Amino acid sequence: MRRIGYLLLIVICGFLIVANPLTDQYMSLALSESISVSKEKDPLLIEIKEQAKTFEVPAQDAVIDKVWKAIPGLNGLKVDVNASYKKMKKDGFFDKEKLVFTEVKPKIHLEDLEPSPIYKGHPEKPMVSLLINVAWGNEYLPKMLETLKKHNVKATFFLEGRWTQNNPDLAKMIVAAGHEIGNHSYTHPDLKVSSDQKTKEEIVKTNEVIEATTEQKVKWFAPPSGSYRDQTVNIAEGQGLLTVMWTVDTIDWQKPSPETIINRVVNKVENGSMVLMHPTESTANALDRMIVGIKDKDLQIGTVTSLLSEERIRSHEKKKK
Repeated sequence: MRRIGYLLLIVICGFLIVANPLTDQYMSLALSESISVSKEKDPLLIEIKEQAKTFEVPAQDAVIDKVWKAIPGLNGLKVDVNASYKKMKKDGFFDKEKLVFTEVKPKIHLEDLEPSPIYKGHPEKPMVSLLINVAWGNEYLPKMLETLKKHNVKATFFLEGRWTQNNPDLAKMIVAAGHEIGNHSYTHPDLKVSSDQKTKEEIVKTNEVIEATTEQKVKWFAPPSGSYRDQTVNIAEGQGLLTVMWTVDTIDWQKPSPETIINRVVNKVENGSMVLMHPTESTANALDRMIVGIKDKDLQIGTVTSLLSEERIRSHEKKKK
């Protein structure tokens, strides 16, 4: 009888040990650690870790260049070892085409620099931006918008505040098409000789009109005729705007032939270029072939925000491989 009691006690204790949640946790943890240790010894994982450094690209900080002024930074690339391992595990061998990367931010950003105008994007970023300054030329805007839509291109339109107030429907049409809006002053004055007070009024009033009309918050400022002084840039930054200039000028206000504009732009654009234009008849007629020519140089076209962001163009890097 005593022996039966001992047996029952052993059975009950065994049951309690097995059914105990703490036991489950212990077994699960032990199994997990076992798998982890086994994985760490996997030759494939070891090779991925060893190869990772040869494929990584360091991030590049934003800098102020002596010639081009403020230049945005560019994200670096780091191999995601675990994600890469999962993609290669099935085949069981290292394949650089299956490496998975994450982007690494630079330490110094455009906003960290001293106030300075921006003439171009990062020289290693294969993207171009179209800057369209609007203070007149209403009759040519619809055709330009149609061409941009045809090629699925987004541009940045710098609107004069007075023009926006007088042409709210056109301003809304530009925004509805998915384009970016920038500040081009209110009355198009020469800000190089304007007083600080006048400059601030021009910028503030234009911001207010654009935001009230289009519900878009403005981020970029383009001085009329590219005329500015250091204090102009400081005042713009005080209103939360970075000052944008250009890399390539169509000089379309001189009414050149469309062929002249196309050659002028396509021959000069490169990584990071910002192309200045206006709604003129010449540009409206040149825009279609200009876009094709830019894309034929394996350059993407995006807004100023896209161009000056630190994000890399991963599709382009895959294509190069």
